[in-house]
Amino acid sequence: MAIIKIKNPAIDLDAAEIPNIDASKITTGNFDASRIGSGTFADARIAASNVSQHATSFDDNKIVNDISTIALRQASNENKGAYNTNSMYVDVFQDDTGIGTETNTDRNSSEYVSSAVSGTDPNLVSLFRPNTTDHTATQAVVNTVAGTSSATLRPVNGGAYGQNDLSTSFQKFSGSYSFTSANANDGGWKIVPTSEYDFGTGDFTIEAWTYRNSFTPDGTHRYIMDWSANSGNSRLSLAPNSNEAYFGNTGYDNNYRPVGFGMSGFANGDWTHWAYVKKSGNLAMYSNGNRNFTFSDSLTYNFGSSYVGDIAFNQRHGSDSNGWTGVGIYTQEIRVSSNARYDGATYTIPTAQFPTTAITTSATGNFISNAITAPSSTSKMGAIITYQDNAGTNTLNTDIVLQLSADNGSNFTTATLTAMPDFASGIKMAKVNDLSVTAGTQLKYKISFANQASGSKEARIRGVSLQY
Repeated sequence: MAIIKIKNPAIDLDAAEIPNIDASKITTGNFDASRIGSGTFADARIAASNVSQHATSFDDNKIVNDISTIALRQASNENKGAYNTNSMYVDVFQDDTGIGTETNTDRNSSEYVSSAVSGTDPNLVSLFRPNTTDHTATQAVVNTVAGTSSATLRPVNGGAYGQNDLSTSFQKFSGSYSFTSANANDGGWKIVPTSEYDFGTGDFTIEAWTYRNSFTPDGTHRYIMDWSANSGNSRLSLAPNSNEAYFGNTGYDNNYRPVGFGMSGFANGDWTHWAYVKKSGNLAMYSNGNRNFTFSDSLTYNFGSSYVGDIAFNQRHGSDSNGWTGVGIYTQEIRVSSNARYDGATYTIPTAQFPTTAITTSATGNFISNAITAPSSTSKMGAIITYQDNAGTNTLNTDIVLQLSADNGSNFTTATLTAMPDFASGIKMAKVNDLSVTAGTQLKYKISFANQASGSKEARIRGVSLQY
């Protein structure tokens, strides 16, 4: 039977009049939407562009970033160690377990990483800080708690003195005794080093905190500190006929008279931080962060345990005279250093006990995480970091640089960090999303520091949330 082809657009047939047409016969053209009532289309008969043209794109980075932020906050609040989920890794540096290598950086016990590294303080000679275990009831001999020189601090005259020579009644820093004078003319203290503090003509610092409880001028010098250093004597005392403190140096006044340098501070009921500082041939005297005077000093300083060369507190050196009658003055945190701790006209008064370690800030440094195993090969990564400007203002991607790797660190890709709202007061936050990396399953991050300088630019990394 011959097939009849009808080519007449005027002919209008409804669905019942059209036999089933094989889908393969439909190759081009469009269907009017009203002509499609029911039924299905075979796979691959609808172009992908027809499917996606009306679909709204969805960016899940906002959700991912919010979850990462919540995870960092939870880890911080709960003091959690480093951990990972199926698609995220979080570390807020409670410990070192998440850190693989460090170059000129260190994790601090206060839970951050920076290029400021703690280490032995090479300039600390002696630090005296008595407690309940380093003295006895019959002899108040206090061992130095740190330093390169073995030394003790003993009552000026030796012998047996009770614990009332060490007091908790007045404390600049809690948990430690203050040195005081419990008895008339014999309550002072003297540094007794096993070997001499030989500074020569070089730099040094002798400092402490002193509390003046009461003082009534009685015509006698009442010493806060007095020393003899084989070529000269110096003393800090309250004047005999006034409430003023002064400094005298017998290297320049052999009659033991003050040389005209009045001292600020030392008022009744107050703690005063004071410091002798020898720097570059000049001797300066500070109180409460202010330089009261400075003058050229070419003398040599060699302190020992003999009458000539000792350092005494609350008493005249090498003697039992000019001490304090009854309890009137207290001293804490006596530190001897082989460098000039302070310089210039002013300095910031210490707000905590003197550290037994020194902080060295490296201009550059980095730290790299341990490898995190991803459940499948990863070619895109993201991260959120929290950080702190401990000093100065650190610029993202210049002073703080983040790099990510998925192939165990063989290839690191440098991220462009973008600032986010602050994580907490004083804690900033930055992010990177969908960074293309060399594919792999062993994920690492690397954070580098640049342009760091002690006191002027110091960055602290507080947390990292790695996304994959």
